[in-house]
Amino acid sequence: MKLSGADIIVRTLIEQGCDVVFGYPGGQIINVYDSLYKYKDELTHVLTAHEQGAAHAADGYARATGKPGVVIATSGPGATNLVTGIATAYLDSVPMVAITGNVFASQLGTDSFQEIDITGITLPITKHNYIVGSVEELADTIREAFKIAVSDRPGPVLIDVPKNIQVARCEYEPQVRVVPDEKNAAKDIRIAEAAKCINEVERPYIYFGGGLISAVAESELTELCEKIDAPVGCSFMGLSGMPTDHPKFLGMQGMHGHYASSMAMHNADCIIALGVRFNDRVTGNRAKFATTAKIVHIDIDGAELSKTVNPAHALRGDLKLTLQKLIPQLEQKNNAEWWETIEELRREEKDTLDNRDGMTPRKAILTLNKHLAPGTPVATDVGQHQMWAAQNLNFKNSRRFISSGGLGTMGFGLGAAIGAQMGSGEHAVLVTGDGSFGMCLNELATAVSQKTPLVILLLNNGVLGMVRQWQTLFFDKHYSNTVLDRKTDFIKLAEAFGAEGERCTTPEELDAALGRAFETKGPYVVECLIDKDEFVLPMLPPGGSMDDIIVKVGD
Repeated sequence: MKLSGADIIVRTLIEQGCDVVFGYPGGQIINVYDSLYKYKDELTHVLTAHEQGAAHAADGYARATGKPGVVIATSGPGATNLVTGIATAYLDSVPMVAITGNVFASQLGTDSFQEIDITGITLPITKHNYIVGSVEELADTIREAFKIAVSDRPGPVLIDVPKNIQVARCEYEPQVRVVPDEKNAAKDIRIAEAAKCINEVERPYIYFGGGLISAVAESELTELCEKIDAPVGCSFMGLSGMPTDHPKFLGMQGMHGHYASSMAMHNADCIIALGVRFNDRVTGNRAKFATTAKIVHIDIDGAELSKTVNPAHALRGDLKLTLQKLIPQLEQKNNAEWWETIEELRREEKDTLDNRDGMTPRKAILTLNKHLAPGTPVATDVGQHQMWAAQNLNFKNSRRFISSGGLGTMGFGLGAAIGAQMGSGEHAVLVTGDGSFGMCLNELATAVSQKTPLVILLLNNGVLGMVRQWQTLFFDKHYSNTVLDRKTDFIKLAEAFGAEGERCTTPEELDAALGRAFETKGPYVVECLIDKDEFVLPMLPPGGSMDDIIVKVGD
């Protein structure tokens, strides 16, 4: 059948299993929006308040489902407003397909109204991008974009479609949904060498990241840790990949990670790294990082192997398939002495926990835990609240922690929470702070319009807390532009958008408010007032090593 390019875009999205797209219309994408109107019974479009919010929503949808999130925008500022969202997805290896309109091909390069070279702009922050040259190649370009987005290490792909391509017509033949490229395990000889190394060590530590979740290797992780009797820690991106209450799980490692997890990695004689990169927040001073440990690093992306640390064994391959070959070659272990050390680290960590009375950040997150179902996706913005959430949230199911790790995008959370809710079908949660929330709170309009079941836990300390913490510790309390002292009444603001909300000053009030919030079908803002001088601890000082870790104020 003969269709316009705009119809081909929408028909191909439906063909590829897309059920929801996020976006904002404009002149150079209006033909596609006309097609979305025609096919509205088959494909839901969510109109956001801003294109950045649409990109974050597509990102949140992808993180919660593992499917590519799709975002649509017009040319010029519509396209450039996607850039932060695309970069956020790129740094966290999130599959996304962004479709932008552009001016007629004949006008490209003439500085016509709202013309922008969006493919040039996004080249460093996409796995691949396209500017479509003919309507005949349009459908296959979209199919290829979906395939690239989910193959190997996932990531975002952008397709720029000039207006004349949207208007032109050609034959369209539906095809089956694309599948990712074939996956392969690491080489057998490398697996055998790694197995020999692991069998010889006495203090193994398993460290996993977001790559384990992408590879759907959660069951293999559990089998591995039980086979070699090893403690398990994770990167920030790995959170929710293992149930929080698993007896071998020590929690997040790194700059603001759990003390026991970070110190166990520091004292291990073998670190088995699964789908994770050793960035600066993990290693601190690399010259002093894990000096007694042999590193076995498994990752689908060969560029991550030996990039920042030198592993004894580097295995490039699909994580799930590689572990399935590795585990049978490992001996059943009983590392009793190692676990005595681990339990002592756990006792030391317990002594450092904040158990004060009143509305402390930790108490707020622990109270939230009481209301979470196993399938509840929890999104965060970026800052102190993000780390308090990462340290204290309880997870049962994978893909339920939705947060910007690599780019650290303030304003990410609200759009991402909307997308995660739509992808999961569960009542969602956003944990945010007043600084981050102020950046993209316009997406409250989207949440209200969509009747999104969403609880927004707003930890309000009146400052940019993480930067202020650094200013306190390392800049002689020079609080330059981190005291917000805004007069914003977030509860009245929520009501102005059409949402409900209430303010809490005690854990008891918070518990009751969360109960009401989770019973509400639309968005509900719960504001908690906390002290401006609360710290996120533990903390690894910038450039420091685990010997310098700060576990309490005054260290």
